[in-house]
Amino acid sequence: MIDLRLLREDPDRVRASQRARGEDVALVDSLLSADERRRSSGVRFDELRAEQKGLGKLIGKAAGDEKAELLKRAEQLKTDVKAADTERDAADAETQELLQRLGNLVHPDVPVGGEEDFVTLETHGTHRDFAAEGFEPKDHLELGQLLGAIDVERGAKVSGSRFYFLTGVGALLELALVNAAIAQATAAGFTPMLTPALVRPQSMAGTGFLGQAAQDVYHLDKDDLYLVGTSEVPLAAYHMDEILDAERLPLRYAGFSPCFRREAGSHGKDTRGIFRVHQFDKVEMFSYVLPEDSQAEHQRLLEWEKQWLTSLELPFRVIDVASADLGASAARKYDCEAWIPTQGKYRELTSTSDCTEFQSRRLSIRVREGKKVRPLATLNGTLCAVPRTIVAILENHQQADGSVRVPEVLRPYLGGREVLEPVAK
Repeated sequence: MIDLRLLREDPDRVRASQRARGEDVALVDSLLSADERRRSSGVRFDELRAEQKGLGKLIGKAAGDEKAELLKRAEQLKTDVKAADTERDAADAETQELLQRLGNLVHPDVPVGGEEDFVTLETHGTHRDFAAEGFEPKDHLELGQLLGAIDVERGAKVSGSRFYFLTGVGALLELALVNAAIAQATAAGFTPMLTPALVRPQSMAGTGFLGQAAQDVYHLDKDDLYLVGTSEVPLAAYHMDEILDAERLPLRYAGFSPCFRREAGSHGKDTRGIFRVHQFDKVEMFSYVLPEDSQAEHQRLLEWEKQWLTSLELPFRVIDVASADLGASAARKYDCEAWIPTQGKYRELTSTSDCTEFQSRRLSIRVREGKKVRPLATLNGTLCAVPRTIVAILENHQQADGSVRVPEVLRPYLGGREVLEPVAK
């Protein structure tokens, strides 16, 4: 959530942010009104309580008619205090409810617009000219079937559409990717973490995933637990309700977890293969930093993502995501999109978001600097979303006979294997 003081001091900035997100601008005025009622009812309550306490002292010293009048006033005050308390609680609840619906403030440099209004910041690598090499590229599913690596038919039989099995070298390739990604993160100073896949409502809400993203979240009604769509959620909630010493920052974690997404609204999109699925594994970077350091940390996370994709020898581009495509918690987001030859376009592989103080305020995570305590900033960055990375590797490193060259960074984790060979014709 945002700072209410900022809302009062500069409501036009908040309105502009909501407008850029394509969200309800009237929410700002509703929140300002609720906050005013919250503060005024709080003042009213404090005044009545002070009068009530002072009256108690006077009653002890009074007698006769004076005492009777004071007792009568005390009885009225009792009713008024109770009413003021109820009004204050109601106004506070309304303020908090509206505040939870407000997205993070969009960074002023973010391009304004929807999904297609991003700005390309840089490109890396070159697209292979398969025609010059004398063959037509196969898509990742055909390659995966030739390699005995991907089985979507049995995935659908067992679990339904958008589920799959990774088999043989497919399973080994996932393990190689995860181990290589964790190795890179550990070398960069991240603490490796294996995180829970089920979290409580306050953890999911605190990271901002029960607003506009709620339709993509799986919920277990009987247990009131949520399946995470990213280990960002448990990593953000890891220090919930804690005060961290400034000397400990930055704190950096690399979480590995299964991830679950309904993919609501994606009917008919990416139905072939394993690019868009309901369950996948992912290595996620997460940072806790001082608010004034968040933009520099954001650049560091992006550099680690670029280092990872470069090590996999993939052509990719970096985009500055437009305002209406940010997600509620992000003030700014960069995506790294890999070139997918058979689709003839770039597709998102990694993403990194600067969430500033938005999540820490919701999760009550603060930093102590001397006698001062204040919210800190949180950031997240995907290092390796496994299925999509497998898609990019298979398609970009395929050879004419259906084999796939293994990037050098992965070879130590595949027993030195340099090529994945077809097992079926």
